[in-house]
Amino acid sequence: MKKLFNTKLWWLFLLIILLAITYIASAVHYRLDLTKEKRFTISQPTKKLIYGLEDKVSINVFLSGELPAGFKKLANSTKDLLQEFKEVSKRNIQYSFTKPGEGLGDSAQAQFQDSLRRLGLNPMNIHAQVKEGEGQEQRLVYPGALITYRGRAIAIDLLQGQSAVDGINSLNNAEALLEYKFARAIQKITQDSVPVVGYLSGNGEPLSYNVYGFIENTLKHDYVTRIFPIDSFPEIPSVFSALVIVKPTVPFTDVQKVKLDQYVMHGGKIMWLVDELYAEMDSLQRAQNDFIAFDRNLNIEDLLFKYGVRINPDLLQDLNADKIPSVVGSMGGKPQMELLPWPYFPLLTNYSNHPIAKNLDYVVSQFPNSIDTVKADGIKKTILLASSSNSRVLSTPAKVSFQSIQNEDDLKTFNKANVPVAVLLEGKFQSLFANRLTQPQKDAFAGPGAFANSSPDNKMIVIADGDIALNAVTQKEGPLPLGMNMFTQYQYANKDFLSNCLEYLTDNSGILEARSKDYTLRLLDKKKIESEKSKWQIINIVLPLLLVFIFGILYQYIRKRKYRTAE
Repeated sequence: MKKLFNTKLWWLFLLIILLAITYIASAVHYRLDLTKEKRFTISQPTKKLIYGLEDKVSINVFLSGELPAGFKKLANSTKDLLQEFKEVSKRNIQYSFTKPGEGLGDSAQAQFQDSLRRLGLNPMNIHAQVKEGEGQEQRLVYPGALITYRGRAIAIDLLQGQSAVDGINSLNNAEALLEYKFARAIQKITQDSVPVVGYLSGNGEPLSYNVYGFIENTLKHDYVTRIFPIDSFPEIPSVFSALVIVKPTVPFTDVQKVKLDQYVMHGGKIMWLVDELYAEMDSLQRAQNDFIAFDRNLNIEDLLFKYGVRINPDLLQDLNADKIPSVVGSMGGKPQMELLPWPYFPLLTNYSNHPIAKNLDYVVSQFPNSIDTVKADGIKKTILLASSSNSRVLSTPAKVSFQSIQNEDDLKTFNKANVPVAVLLEGKFQSLFANRLTQPQKDAFAGPGAFANSSPDNKMIVIADGDIALNAVTQKEGPLPLGMNMFTQYQYANKDFLSNCLEYLTDNSGILEARSKDYTLRLLDKKKIESEKSKWQIINIVLPLLLVFIFGILYQYIRKRKYRTAE
């Protein structure tokens, strides 16, 4: 090596070595994830998905140009993630960052932006820096990406399901969900077949514009969806990966219950959205003042009890609630209206950190009931949605009134916390009819195979509010998006929650695990900053100067001593 560098062309060998190191560094990328929550580690299901890609997937992210700090951070995190994807996928993932419609004419740009809206990617109006020292301008930002694969296209909104008023926390949650959203979109665009989901009918389940957002924009968006009239078939076909039962109003017969029970016993998944009591806004508006909510007597209490839950015949109220127009006074003989929280419309959230509901905005409900979990051997119960720490339960007969809170003493009764409304059940379910049918009756059951007394490992979700899956309808706009308040135009996370529920029931790939990531915000303590500001300013300004001064004195002392000794 020494002889090599003594030659005239030593610089050429050094250049070759540097180029080789640069090439290896660009080809081989590795990093250690030292974060406590492992935020930079891709989950195994995601790695398996992108490693198995058979063709190129192109991702165009619309986070480019001058952006506020929060969006720049989101863009940088997206770039880091996609670079990891690219390397794991054997270069089958290609990505770029652009402005929507950049380089297009006005008409072409308008068409492009319209196509993004049709794909579900809506813009945000934000203030962005034009140039340093030149102030700010308003501009439309599309916080999302367009993914294409073999002529197919899908758009993802990186802020979908996040609170629009939660600022930095919403952007932080969006960062935590980046892996899941991109992996889920890649999975959907590359799969050649999708699960079949049945929407049960025959017991008064709605089929009007009130379920347009759920059926058309949620179920049909991700699944092959079929309306299934339960009385028209001798059994529920096993072709259905899952069955959805939304707000039944007519009691179930024993024959129908046997069909549902045996569907579960043979591995079928069910998502129940049930209102135990009759309580509707239409009834309150007709009554002008108040009415009594009454039991629907749906005749499924014993079935759900056997599986591990009981929907109580009560109404849940919460001080953390959605807003409706309320009369606050009168002027000139005309009532004065104001949007106020109404406790019958609780805003539900997740406290279990389960990936179905983690990092989601509130889910709005209307007249929900409470749920109790009961003993069922071999069944694991997980609370997916619950009320806040300021809630109460009105037992039957439950009175519904516009003025349900009269004074401060009424506020003191809101002393219950985290009342369950949605529960996930997992395990081996036992049939309600195992010991209730004779052998000839069991033999006559025309189900998928023989009558089963228990199920394989299975799962179902029970939600004590059918209105979670219903959207508002206005004369001017028709069906509104699922979870949108028609008065405030604020959209809650109902659609995302229901989509996640169905994905958990029907998908065995484990992609949903990526939703369980945490991005902890380690913010500075503002009070401590204010109280210790001077101390840290002195440390950061004076201490470096003091160290330089001490080093200079020591250096001069050592130098003088050295040369004095030499003399």
